[in-house]
Amino acid sequence: MNGGGVRGAPRTGVLVVGHGSREAAANDEFEVLVARYRARRPDVVVAPAYVELARPSLADALRAMAATVDRLATVPLFLFAAGHVKNDVPLALASARRNFPAVSFASARALGVHPSLVGLCAERVRAAAAGLGSEPARTAVVVVGRGASDPDANGDFCKLARLLGEGQGFGWVVPSFIGVARPLFEDAVDLVARARPEAIVVVPYFLFGGRLLDKLAAQVRAFAERAPWIRVALAGHLGADERLLAVIDERVGEALGAGSAGAALPCDNCQYRVPVSAVSQQVGGLNALLWSVRHAFTHNQAMPHTHAHAPLSRHVLVCGNVDCADAGSVGLLNALRRLVREAGRERDIRVTRTACMGRCGEGPTVAVYPDGIWYRAVRPEDAEELVREHLLGGRLVARLVDNIMQ
Repeated sequence: MNGGGVRGAPRTGVLVVGHGSREAAANDEFEVLVARYRARRPDVVVAPAYVELARPSLADALRAMAATVDRLATVPLFLFAAGHVKNDVPLALASARRNFPAVSFASARALGVHPSLVGLCAERVRAAAAGLGSEPARTAVVVVGRGASDPDANGDFCKLARLLGEGQGFGWVVPSFIGVARPLFEDAVDLVARARPEAIVVVPYFLFGGRLLDKLAAQVRAFAERAPWIRVALAGHLGADERLLAVIDERVGEALGAGSAGAALPCDNCQYRVPVSAVSQQVGGLNALLWSVRHAFTHNQAMPHTHAHAPLSRHVLVCGNVDCADAGSVGLLNALRRLVREAGRERDIRVTRTACMGRCGEGPTVAVYPDGIWYRAVRPEDAEELVREHLLGGRLVARLVDNIMQ
Protein backbone atom coordinates (compact mmCIF):
# COMPACT_ATOMS: atom_id res chain seq x y z
CA MET A 1 0.00 0.00 0.00
CA ASN A 2 1.04 3.59 -0.54
CA GLY A 3 0.70 6.31 2.05
CA GLY A 4 2.22 7.30 5.30
CA GLY A 5 4.59 10.24 4.93
CA VAL A 6 6.67 10.91 8.06
CA ARG A 7 6.97 7.99 10.48
CA GLY A 8 4.32 8.27 13.15
CA ALA A 9 2.10 10.61 11.12
CA PRO A 10 -1.58 9.60 10.81
CA ARG A 11 -2.21 7.33 7.85
CA THR A 12 -5.04 8.51 5.62
CA GLY A 13 -7.15 6.33 3.35
CA VAL A 14 -9.43 7.28 0.48
CA LEU A 15 -12.05 4.78 -0.62
CA VAL A 16 -13.43 5.60 -4.07
CA VAL A 17 -16.92 4.08 -4.21
CA GLY A 18 -18.44 3.11 -7.56
CA HIS A 19 -21.85 1.73 -8.39
CA GLY A 20 -20.65 -1.52 -9.93
CA SER A 21 -21.72 -3.12 -13.19
CA ARG A 22 -22.44 -6.56 -14.59
CA GLU A 23 -20.15 -5.53 -17.46
CA ALA A 24 -16.50 -6.22 -16.65
CA ALA A 25 -15.40 -3.47 -19.05
CA ALA A 26 -17.30 -0.83 -17.08
CA ASN A 27 -15.72 -1.99 -13.81
CA ASP A 28 -12.31 -1.99 -15.50
CA GLU A 29 -12.87 1.61 -16.59
CA PHE A 30 -13.72 2.56 -13.00
CA GLU A 31 -10.62 0.86 -11.64
CA VAL A 32 -8.42 2.60 -14.23
CA LEU A 33 -9.75 5.88 -12.86
CA VAL A 34 -8.99 4.77 -9.28
CA ALA A 35 -5.47 3.77 -10.33
CA ARG A 36 -4.92 7.18 -11.92
CA TYR A 37 -6.11 8.88 -8.75
CA ARG A 38 -3.79 6.67 -6.69
CA ALA A 39 -0.87 7.83 -8.83
CA ARG A 40 -2.01 11.42 -8.33
CA ARG A 41 -2.10 11.07 -4.52
CA PRO A 42 0.90 9.03 -3.30
CA ASP A 43 0.44 10.60 0.14
CA VAL A 44 -2.72 8.57 0.92
CA VAL A 45 -3.91 4.98 0.64
CA VAL A 46 -6.37 4.73 -2.26
CA ALA A 47 -8.62 1.74 -2.99
CA PRO A 48 -11.84 0.99 -4.92
CA ALA A 49 -15.17 -0.29 -3.58
CA TYR A 50 -18.58 -1.03 -5.09
CA VAL A 51 -22.11 -0.53 -3.82
CA GLU A 52 -23.38 -3.55 -5.76
CA LEU A 53 -22.76 -5.98 -8.61
CA ALA A 54 -18.96 -6.12 -8.16
CA ARG A 55 -16.24 -6.76 -5.57
CA PRO A 56 -15.00 -5.61 -3.17
CA SER A 57 -18.25 -4.53 -1.56
CA LEU A 58 -18.32 -1.24 0.29
CA ALA A 59 -18.59 -2.99 3.67
CA ASP A 60 -15.63 -5.29 2.93
CA ALA A 61 -13.48 -2.45 1.62
CA LEU A 62 -14.23 -0.30 4.67
CA ARG A 63 -13.22 -3.11 6.99
CA ALA A 64 -10.00 -3.80 5.10
CA MET A 65 -8.89 -0.17 4.91
CA ALA A 66 -9.99 0.79 8.44
CA ALA A 67 -7.64 -1.87 9.81
CA THR A 68 -4.63 -0.06 8.30
CA VAL A 69 -5.34 3.70 8.54
CA ASP A 70 -6.10 6.32 11.17
CA ARG A 71 -8.60 8.32 9.15
CA LEU A 72 -10.63 7.37 6.11
CA ALA A 73 -12.66 9.32 3.56
CA THR A 74 -15.20 7.69 1.27
CA VAL A 75 -15.74 9.37 -2.09
CA PRO A 76 -19.01 8.28 -3.75
CA LEU A 77 -18.23 8.39 -7.45
CA PHE A 78 -21.81 9.20 -8.37
CA LEU A 79 -22.82 12.11 -10.54
CA PHE A 80 -25.71 13.06 -8.27
CA ALA A 81 -26.89 12.26 -4.76
CA ALA A 82 -29.70 9.69 -4.85
CA GLY A 83 -30.41 6.51 -2.89
CA HIS A 84 -26.90 5.04 -2.87
CA VAL A 85 -25.30 8.27 -1.64
CA LYS A 86 -28.07 9.17 0.80
CA ASN A 87 -28.67 5.69 2.21
CA ASP A 88 -26.13 2.98 1.36
CA VAL A 89 -22.94 4.95 2.01
CA PRO A 90 -24.06 6.52 5.34
CA LEU A 91 -25.32 3.16 6.63
CA ALA A 92 -22.04 1.45 5.73
CA LEU A 93 -20.10 4.24 7.43
CA ALA A 94 -22.24 3.98 10.57
CA SER A 95 -21.40 0.29 10.81
CA ALA A 96 -17.70 0.95 10.22
CA ARG A 97 -17.64 3.62 12.95
CA ARG A 98 -19.09 1.12 15.43
CA ASN A 99 -16.54 -1.53 14.48
CA PHE A 100 -13.51 0.81 14.35
CA PRO A 101 -14.07 3.51 16.98
CA ALA A 102 -10.42 4.63 16.85
CA VAL A 103 -10.60 5.51 13.15
CA SER A 104 -11.89 8.89 11.98
CA PHE A 105 -14.38 8.44 9.12
CA ALA A 106 -15.62 11.12 6.73
CA SER A 107 -17.84 11.08 3.67
CA ALA A 108 -17.35 13.26 0.62
CA ARG A 109 -20.21 14.65 -1.40
CA ALA A 110 -21.30 13.20 -4.73
CA LEU A 111 -19.70 14.85 -7.77
CA GLY A 112 -22.79 17.02 -8.27
CA VAL A 113 -23.32 19.95 -10.60
CA HIS A 114 -19.70 20.99 -11.00
CA PRO A 115 -18.43 23.51 -13.56
CA SER A 116 -15.54 21.24 -14.55
CA LEU A 117 -17.94 18.43 -15.40
CA VAL A 118 -20.22 20.82 -17.30
CA GLY A 119 -17.16 21.88 -19.30
CA LEU A 120 -16.12 18.28 -19.92
CA CYS A 121 -19.62 17.41 -21.16
CA ALA A 122 -19.63 20.49 -23.44
CA GLU A 123 -16.33 19.33 -24.90
CA ARG A 124 -17.86 15.94 -25.70
CA VAL A 125 -20.80 17.70 -27.42
CA ARG A 126 -18.56 19.96 -29.52
CA ALA A 127 -16.41 17.02 -30.63
CA ALA A 128 -19.48 15.08 -31.79
CA ALA A 129 -21.11 18.13 -33.42
CA ALA A 130 -17.97 18.95 -35.41
CA GLY A 131 -18.56 16.01 -37.75
CA LEU A 132 -22.21 16.81 -38.48
CA GLY A 133 -21.66 19.94 -40.60
CA SER A 134 -24.63 21.79 -39.13
CA GLU A 135 -24.82 25.31 -37.73
CA PRO A 136 -25.13 25.30 -33.92
CA ALA A 137 -28.42 27.21 -34.15
CA ARG A 138 -29.86 24.37 -36.26
CA THR A 139 -28.42 21.66 -34.00
CA ALA A 140 -30.21 20.12 -31.06
CA VAL A 141 -28.51 18.49 -28.08
CA VAL A 142 -30.30 15.74 -26.15
CA VAL A 143 -28.57 15.11 -22.83
CA VAL A 144 -29.24 11.64 -21.41
CA GLY A 145 -28.98 10.87 -17.71
CA ARG A 146 -29.29 7.58 -15.89
CA GLY A 147 -32.53 8.58 -14.16
CA ALA A 148 -33.40 8.14 -10.50
CA SER A 149 -36.44 7.81 -8.26
CA ASP A 150 -35.10 10.79 -6.31
CA PRO A 151 -36.44 14.16 -7.56
CA ASP A 152 -33.45 15.95 -6.06
CA ALA A 153 -31.01 13.99 -8.24
CA ASN A 154 -33.17 14.40 -11.34
CA GLY A 155 -33.44 18.11 -10.63
CA ASP A 156 -29.66 18.45 -10.44
CA PHE A 157 -29.35 16.66 -13.76
CA CYS A 158 -31.80 19.04 -15.39
CA LYS A 159 -29.87 21.97 -13.93
CA LEU A 160 -26.69 20.59 -15.45
CA ALA A 161 -28.40 20.27 -18.85
CA ARG A 162 -29.51 23.89 -18.58
CA LEU A 163 -25.97 25.02 -17.73
CA LEU A 164 -24.63 22.96 -20.62
CA GLY A 165 -26.84 24.92 -23.02
CA GLU A 166 -25.93 28.36 -21.73
CA GLY A 167 -23.75 30.26 -24.19
CA GLN A 168 -23.11 27.28 -26.47
CA GLY A 169 -25.29 28.59 -29.28
CA PHE A 170 -27.20 25.35 -29.85
CA GLY A 171 -30.82 25.67 -30.92
CA TRP A 172 -32.15 23.21 -28.37
CA VAL A 173 -30.69 21.52 -25.29
CA VAL A 174 -33.10 18.98 -23.85
CA PRO A 175 -32.67 16.72 -20.79
CA SER A 176 -33.87 13.12 -20.91
CA PHE A 177 -33.32 9.81 -19.13
CA ILE A 178 -32.43 6.26 -20.10
CA GLY A 179 -34.74 4.86 -17.42
CA VAL A 180 -36.77 5.40 -14.21
CA ALA A 181 -37.57 9.09 -14.82
CA ARG A 182 -39.23 10.95 -17.68
CA PRO A 183 -38.93 12.05 -20.38
CA LEU A 184 -37.25 8.90 -21.62
CA PHE A 185 -34.70 9.42 -24.37
CA GLU A 186 -36.82 7.91 -27.14
CA ASP A 187 -39.75 10.20 -26.30
CA ALA A 188 -37.53 13.26 -25.99
CA VAL A 189 -35.64 12.75 -29.24
CA ASP A 190 -38.88 12.14 -31.18
CA LEU A 191 -40.27 15.37 -29.75
CA VAL A 192 -37.11 17.29 -30.67
CA ALA A 193 -37.27 15.88 -34.20
CA ARG A 194 -40.63 17.62 -34.71
CA ALA A 195 -38.81 20.96 -34.46
CA ARG A 196 -36.92 19.93 -37.63
CA PRO A 197 -33.30 20.48 -36.55
CA GLU A 198 -30.66 19.71 -39.13
CA ALA A 199 -28.67 17.64 -36.66
CA ILE A 200 -28.98 16.13 -33.20
CA VAL A 201 -26.12 15.39 -30.81
CA VAL A 202 -26.98 12.80 -28.17
CA VAL A 203 -24.69 13.12 -25.16
CA PRO A 204 -24.69 10.37 -22.49
CA TYR A 205 -24.02 11.96 -19.13
CA PHE A 206 -22.54 8.73 -17.79
CA LEU A 207 -19.22 8.25 -16.04
CA PHE A 208 -18.46 4.88 -17.62
CA GLY A 209 -19.61 2.53 -20.34
CA GLY A 210 -21.75 -0.54 -19.78
CA ARG A 211 -25.22 -1.83 -20.50
CA LEU A 212 -26.95 1.55 -20.29
CA LEU A 213 -24.60 3.04 -22.85
CA ASP A 214 -25.11 0.02 -25.13
CA LYS A 215 -28.87 0.45 -24.76
CA LEU A 216 -28.63 4.14 -25.63
CA ALA A 217 -26.48 3.44 -28.69
CA ALA A 218 -29.10 1.00 -29.97
CA GLN A 219 -31.86 3.59 -29.43
CA VAL A 220 -29.84 6.23 -31.30
CA ARG A 221 -29.42 3.85 -34.24
CA ALA A 222 -33.14 3.13 -34.25
CA PHE A 223 -33.95 6.86 -34.26
CA ALA A 224 -31.54 7.46 -37.15
CA GLU A 225 -33.47 4.87 -39.15
CA ARG A 226 -36.80 6.51 -38.27
CA ALA A 227 -35.59 10.01 -39.16
CA PRO A 228 -32.98 9.70 -41.94
CA TRP A 229 -33.34 13.39 -42.82
CA ILE A 230 -31.69 14.39 -39.52
CA ARG A 231 -27.97 13.89 -39.01
CA VAL A 232 -27.35 12.21 -35.64
CA ALA A 233 -24.20 11.68 -33.59
CA LEU A 234 -23.66 9.96 -30.25
CA ALA A 235 -21.10 11.84 -28.15
CA GLY A 236 -18.66 10.12 -25.82
CA HIS A 237 -19.36 9.60 -22.14
CA LEU A 238 -17.30 11.39 -19.49
CA GLY A 239 -14.70 8.68 -18.84
CA ALA A 240 -11.47 8.85 -16.82
CA ASP A 241 -10.66 12.44 -17.70
CA GLU A 242 -8.15 14.57 -15.78
CA ARG A 243 -10.91 17.03 -14.87
CA LEU A 244 -12.84 14.25 -13.18
CA LEU A 245 -9.77 13.40 -11.12
CA ALA A 246 -9.54 17.04 -10.07
CA VAL A 247 -13.17 17.03 -8.89
CA ILE A 248 -12.50 13.85 -6.89
CA ASP A 249 -9.52 15.56 -5.28
CA GLU A 250 -11.70 18.54 -4.42
CA ARG A 251 -14.31 16.32 -2.78
CA VAL A 252 -11.60 14.48 -0.80
CA GLY A 253 -10.25 17.80 0.44
CA GLU A 254 -13.71 18.86 1.59
CA ALA A 255 -14.27 15.60 3.45
CA LEU A 256 -10.92 15.46 5.19
CA GLY A 257 -11.15 19.12 6.13
CA ALA A 258 -14.53 18.61 7.80
CA GLY A 259 -13.19 16.97 10.96
CA SER A 260 -14.05 13.62 12.47
CA ALA A 261 -17.78 14.13 12.06
CA GLY A 262 -17.42 14.00 8.29
CA ALA A 263 -18.80 16.27 5.62
CA ALA A 264 -22.55 16.80 5.51
CA LEU A 265 -24.38 15.11 2.68
CA PRO A 266 -26.52 17.32 0.40
CA CYS A 267 -29.96 16.20 1.61
CA ASP A 268 -31.68 19.57 1.93
CA ASN A 269 -33.98 18.62 -0.95
CA CYS A 270 -34.34 14.92 -0.10
CA GLN A 271 -37.87 13.75 -0.88
CA TYR A 272 -37.96 11.83 2.41
CA ARG A 273 -37.19 14.93 4.52
CA VAL A 274 -38.97 17.88 2.93
CA PRO A 275 -41.92 18.22 0.50
CA VAL A 276 -40.67 18.38 -3.08
CA SER A 277 -43.15 19.39 -5.75
CA ALA A 278 -45.77 16.68 -6.31
CA VAL A 279 -44.09 14.01 -4.16
CA SER A 280 -44.78 15.57 -0.76
CA GLN A 281 -46.65 12.41 0.23
CA GLN A 282 -43.34 10.57 0.47
CA VAL A 283 -41.90 12.68 3.31
CA GLY A 284 -40.78 10.33 6.08
CA GLY A 285 -39.07 6.97 5.70
CA LEU A 286 -42.19 4.91 6.52
CA ASN A 287 -44.31 6.87 4.04
CA ALA A 288 -41.66 6.26 1.39
CA LEU A 289 -41.99 2.52 1.91
CA LEU A 290 -45.76 2.49 2.18
CA TRP A 291 -46.07 4.56 -1.00
CA SER A 292 -45.91 1.29 -2.91
CA VAL A 293 -49.05 0.10 -1.11
CA ARG A 294 -51.04 3.15 -2.15
CA HIS A 295 -49.69 2.69 -5.66
CA ALA A 296 -51.20 -0.78 -5.80
CA PHE A 297 -54.72 0.53 -5.25
CA THR A 298 -54.61 3.75 -7.29
CA HIS A 299 -52.24 2.88 -10.12
CA ASN A 300 -54.96 1.75 -12.50
CA GLN A 301 -57.01 4.93 -11.95
CA ALA A 302 -54.33 7.33 -13.24
CA MET A 303 -55.09 7.99 -16.89
CA PRO A 304 -53.79 8.22 -19.51
CA HIS A 305 -51.82 5.15 -18.54
CA THR A 306 -49.65 2.94 -20.69
CA HIS A 307 -49.96 -0.20 -18.56
CA ALA A 308 -53.18 0.00 -16.57
CA HIS A 309 -53.88 -3.07 -14.49
CA ALA A 310 -56.04 -4.33 -11.66
CA PRO A 311 -54.83 -3.68 -8.11
CA LEU A 312 -52.07 -6.02 -6.97
CA SER A 313 -53.06 -8.68 -4.48
CA ARG A 314 -49.58 -8.52 -2.92
CA HIS A 315 -46.48 -6.43 -3.36
CA VAL A 316 -43.27 -8.13 -2.22
CA LEU A 317 -40.26 -5.94 -1.41
CA VAL A 318 -36.82 -7.60 -1.34
CA CYS A 319 -33.90 -5.60 0.04
CA GLY A 320 -31.09 -5.26 -2.48
CA ASN A 321 -28.71 -3.29 -0.29
CA VAL A 322 -25.11 -4.38 0.20
CA ASP A 323 -25.53 -6.52 3.33
CA CYS A 324 -28.62 -8.30 2.01
CA ALA A 325 -27.06 -8.77 -1.42
CA ASP A 326 -24.03 -10.37 0.20
CA ALA A 327 -26.40 -12.73 2.04
CA GLY A 328 -28.12 -13.84 -1.17
CA SER A 329 -30.97 -11.40 -1.79
CA VAL A 330 -30.34 -11.25 -5.55
CA GLY A 331 -30.79 -15.00 -5.89
CA LEU A 332 -33.83 -14.79 -3.61
CA LEU A 333 -35.36 -12.04 -5.76
CA ASN A 334 -34.88 -14.07 -8.94
CA ALA A 335 -36.31 -17.21 -7.35
CA LEU A 336 -39.41 -15.39 -6.07
CA ARG A 337 -40.06 -13.85 -9.48
CA ARG A 338 -39.61 -17.18 -11.23
CA LEU A 339 -41.94 -19.03 -8.87
CA VAL A 340 -44.62 -16.32 -9.09
CA ARG A 341 -44.37 -16.40 -12.87
CA GLU A 342 -44.61 -20.21 -12.94
CA ALA A 343 -47.75 -19.95 -10.81
CA GLY A 344 -49.26 -17.58 -13.39
CA ARG A 345 -49.61 -14.78 -10.83
CA GLU A 346 -47.10 -12.20 -12.07
CA ARG A 347 -49.95 -9.79 -12.97
CA ASP A 348 -51.26 -9.49 -9.41
CA ILE A 349 -48.20 -10.41 -7.30
CA ARG A 350 -45.32 -8.00 -7.87
CA VAL A 351 -41.81 -8.72 -6.59
CA THR A 352 -39.68 -5.57 -6.38
CA ARG A 353 -36.10 -4.97 -5.43
CA THR A 354 -35.80 -2.06 -3.00
CA ALA A 355 -33.07 -0.09 -1.25
CA CYS A 356 -32.06 -0.53 2.38
CA MET A 357 -34.99 -1.43 4.64
CA GLY A 358 -33.19 -0.70 7.89
CA ARG A 359 -32.54 -4.29 9.01
CA CYS A 360 -28.86 -4.48 8.08
CA GLY A 361 -27.06 -7.59 9.28
CA GLU A 362 -30.30 -9.55 9.65
CA GLY A 363 -31.20 -10.05 6.03
CA PRO A 364 -32.06 -10.75 3.40
CA THR A 365 -35.16 -8.79 4.40
CA VAL A 366 -38.53 -9.29 2.67
CA ALA A 367 -41.72 -7.28 3.26
CA VAL A 368 -45.15 -8.33 1.97
CA TYR A 369 -47.85 -5.68 1.55
CA PRO A 370 -50.72 -4.96 2.09
CA ASP A 371 -50.30 -7.71 4.73
CA GLY A 372 -47.61 -5.67 6.50
CA ILE A 373 -45.54 -8.78 7.20
CA TRP A 374 -41.75 -8.56 7.32
CA TYR A 375 -39.45 -11.56 7.07
CA ARG A 376 -35.75 -11.66 7.90
CA ALA A 377 -32.86 -14.00 7.11
CA VAL A 378 -34.74 -15.27 4.06
CA ARG A 379 -32.51 -17.43 1.84
CA PRO A 380 -33.00 -18.32 -1.82
CA GLU A 381 -33.91 -21.85 -0.73
CA ASP A 382 -36.81 -20.38 1.30
CA ALA A 383 -38.42 -18.84 -1.79
CA GLU A 384 -40.54 -21.90 -2.67
CA GLU A 385 -42.05 -22.09 0.83
CA LEU A 386 -42.66 -18.35 0.96
CA VAL A 387 -44.49 -18.36 -2.38
CA ARG A 388 -46.46 -21.54 -1.69
CA GLU A 389 -47.50 -20.70 1.87
CA HIS A 390 -47.84 -16.92 2.02
CA LEU A 391 -48.16 -15.46 -1.47
CA LEU A 392 -50.43 -18.20 -2.82
CA GLY A 393 -51.86 -19.80 0.31
CA GLY A 394 -52.26 -16.80 2.62
CA ARG A 395 -50.45 -18.56 5.48
CA LEU A 396 -47.47 -16.95 7.24
CA VAL A 397 -44.10 -18.65 7.30
CA ALA A 398 -43.74 -18.28 11.05
CA ARG A 399 -40.10 -19.30 11.35
CA LEU A 400 -39.03 -16.37 9.13
CA VAL A 401 -41.26 -13.63 10.54
CA ASP A 402 -39.39 -10.56 11.81
CA ASN A 403 -41.35 -9.94 15.02
CA ILE A 404 -39.70 -6.57 15.64
CA MET A 405 -41.22 -5.12 12.46
CA GLN A 406 -44.80 -6.35 12.93
